[in-house]
Amino acid sequence: MKFTDITPEMISQLEAVVGKSFLFLDDETRRDYGHDETEDYNFPPSVVVKPATPEEISTILKFANQWNVAVTPIGGRTGLSGGALPIYGGIALSMERFNKIIHIDEQNLQVMTEPGVITHTLREAVAEKGLFYPPDPSSLGSCFIGGNVSENAGGARAVKYGVTKDYVLNLEVVLPNGEIIWTGANTLKNSTGYNLTQLMVGSEGTLGIITKIVMKLLPENKHNILMLVPFYDGTQACEAVSKIFKAGIVPSALEFMERDAIEWTMKFVDGVNVPLKDGLEAHLLIEVDGNYPDVLFSEAEKITEVVEQFNIDEILFADTEDYKNALWKLRRAVGEAVKSNSIYKEEDTVVPRYELPKLLKGIKSIGDKYGFKSVCYGHAGDGNLHVNIVKGEMPDEAWKTEVPKGIREIFELTVALKGTLSGEHGIGYVQKNYMDIAFSKTSLLLMKGIKQVFDPNGILNPGKILPDAI
Repeated sequence: MKFTDITPEMISQLEAVVGKSFLFLDDETRRDYGHDETEDYNFPPSVVVKPATPEEISTILKFANQWNVAVTPIGGRTGLSGGALPIYGGIALSMERFNKIIHIDEQNLQVMTEPGVITHTLREAVAEKGLFYPPDPSSLGSCFIGGNVSENAGGARAVKYGVTKDYVLNLEVVLPNGEIIWTGANTLKNSTGYNLTQLMVGSEGTLGIITKIVMKLLPENKHNILMLVPFYDGTQACEAVSKIFKAGIVPSALEFMERDAIEWTMKFVDGVNVPLKDGLEAHLLIEVDGNYPDVLFSEAEKITEVVEQFNIDEILFADTEDYKNALWKLRRAVGEAVKSNSIYKEEDTVVPRYELPKLLKGIKSIGDKYGFKSVCYGHAGDGNLHVNIVKGEMPDEAWKTEVPKGIREIFELTVALKGTLSGEHGIGYVQKNYMDIAFSKTSLLLMKGIKQVFDPNGILNPGKILPDAI
């Protein structure tokens, strides 16, 4: 792709739109907006702008089309697939001034929000009204709800409650040509025309820029039980997952953590301590929730009966809120802990949950073949396994040449097990050239056609999702 360089005249026109205080050209700000949490990539844009209204975004996009300048929408910069990297420079369009919760509708159990609201802030605001927004990605304390919609984020409680797409009812979107539309209706059912709302969800900012979000909410559950189950065999931990569901239990969370994940995180995070006996290979963190304690105790007993069929150590029950919070703090910090330990690459594999044991075994075998170590953890209840490939002492040349071969084989295994490349992180910049594993050329050309209909000049978040060769 070939884009035009930003000129002083363009800067003047952008400044007239957002104001001098919300346009940035200094090197430090450009570097800050040139990266997210994806490995060590950094692509500084030519200019950072921070609009505050859909109309300002509309004007910027009209200019960008006129100038042939790339525009990258940027949220909380917590992404792990490079979806918000300005790889062609141009304009970094930050959504952080869109930070208002517009209305919590207690009668219809809905919320209308701007996309720059931090996910945890939104969850806390609706909880004050006795309502519940379930999706809870590990970065919920810093990620934006708009980024969650753009990536179709999940989290630990997706196993029972679903992912972001299951809560989005309607979106206000600025299209790449500057037109402003609503995609649907604020109704729980909608069978009216093509589903533009769900097309936008997970489109990673390539089809339009989301400026308002209408989401459904649930009544808040009053009780939960959290248990930590240590396994002497990691594959058995994966096998136990499907057996829990077959026993008739649907946990609100069911998380898998390898031993290294826990050890590294305990060194990284203060105030969290989990006993790790010799020989333990993995843990399952299991939560059940609801409004009736007797039902939850019964479910916990049934889970105990299932996991005791395997080679486990003593089950730990989090009997205080502080202990529950500590265990969740441990789980949510795993990614950061691995990143602090070594240069790494994180893959976001997902398979039908019964295939998890085969996936875990295959990942370790592929690592042995190509000489890399992996630390695995993730949302086992919905078959979503995060694979952190760590460089450690691996030679630079092998890291550059052998690891990509191993990643391709991991994805080939995942697809062979009826899974796919990403469960919640998205494709973005780093996974796009593996898309041929999951999709036929016909399917990829259909996606390319959709992109061209929405963005004929290709100025909006270019270089994401679709392979370079398509």
